[in-house]
Amino acid sequence: MNIDFIKNSLKANEASIAIVTPAKAYTYMEIMERYEDNLSFFRENNIAPGSVVALHADYSADAIAAMLALIENDCILVPISKTILNIEKFMQVSQSEFIIEYSDELKVFKATGIHPTHPMIQEIQKRQAPGLVLFSSGTTGDPKAALHDLTKLLEKFKKTGKTFKTITFLLFDHIGGFNTLLHTLSHGGTIVTIPNRVPAQVCEIIEKEKIELLPTTPTFLNMILLNKLYEQYDLTCLKMITYGTESMPEYTLKLFSKILPNTTFKQTYGLSELGIMATKSERSDSLWMKLGGDGFETKIVEEVLYIRAESAMLGYLNAPSPFDEEGWFNTKDRVEEKDGFLRILGRTSDLINVGGEKVYPIEIENVLLQISGVLDARVFAEKNSIMGNTVAAEILVAPENNNNEFKKILRHFCSENLERFKRPTRFILNEKELYTDRLKKKH
Repeated sequence: MNIDFIKNSLKANEASIAIVTPAKAYTYMEIMERYEDNLSFFRENNIAPGSVVALHADYSADAIAAMLALIENDCILVPISKTILNIEKFMQVSQSEFIIEYSDELKVFKATGIHPTHPMIQEIQKRQAPGLVLFSSGTTGDPKAALHDLTKLLEKFKKTGKTFKTITFLLFDHIGGFNTLLHTLSHGGTIVTIPNRVPAQVCEIIEKEKIELLPTTPTFLNMILLNKLYEQYDLTCLKMITYGTESMPEYTLKLFSKILPNTTFKQTYGLSELGIMATKSERSDSLWMKLGGDGFETKIVEEVLYIRAESAMLGYLNAPSPFDEEGWFNTKDRVEEKDGFLRILGRTSDLINVGGEKVYPIEIENVLLQISGVLDARVFAEKNSIMGNTVAAEILVAPENNNNEFKKILRHFCSENLERFKRPTRFILNEKELYTDRLKKKH
């Protein structure tokens, strides 16, 4: 594929810093040189257009240059984060013919012996277009492999737009991370990589590098709050914080908006199957947003959001197609609508039915987070022979609150702030974090 719009950005900004790693800063010229080296490497090693290539890496100058070269070479790219150690299943499902692994600046390349036979892979090859395989990060079952024609996903990056000095919080193989990387490079911005996602270390880098954009998760923002890292590090350089991938508690958003009043908070919305949609928050401290943009259509059916997108994937490599006959995708996100704005209530799978009444976990978690001593909360359903389900809550607490007296405080607060059917019937006190390695709340 012709990626002149990215190459033009590399050339126009050749003296500017493109990527800052813990070891070194790289200019756009250096990225361009590595990109050209990779194209030569592919020719020498018979990585032909249409080849399926797994890229096992995190953000680095070499890995990013290899990614751009694979796109230019019309290969089918399979990014796999370094947080994933056992990659054999990912390679088998994606039918990767080659794997390129990066550890620091050491590159390992090898052929896998796999020969792609999936009809959708063959369709991408027939189109002579670059492809992208993204694996879902669901917490249950095997990850689904979404295959995209990259030609459609890349169209949005050809438009002019604002860019920031951005930290690479979302992972290398996440649709949000891919979107952030390509947007920044195609508009002459700077990417700052991080060695890990430990909150204190991320905040230290934000302060040191004067980061302007932090794309992140509500769980990570809550971790900054509960550790009061905003008091230890100067985060006022942040012009914008974007959040998505899971529901945001309103209490967390409003509190953070007061702590950083000059920072814009923007909710994002994207799916591995569809790409990233344009959003516009009602206010910086509001969970209401407008959703859509060029190439996207939305509709609401029985409180559930459906989307039809020009940039939609061809399908899953290892699961049936999720699209209906008219191309609509059921996001399984429950929403409410007000004056053209939407608010995400939560996943349909998370909805708790208590005696016929609907309970959204995020609503209960938002109340629990207001209690002094509650560091984090996770609400879920428990089976009940009479009501069908009841509400239960796992609470992250400090050691001094891990006792029955604190449970009484929780029950009393809930009795005054929640309707009876919404009140948790069981509290589990825990001193261990309630999030996954991708810094999203456990389900």
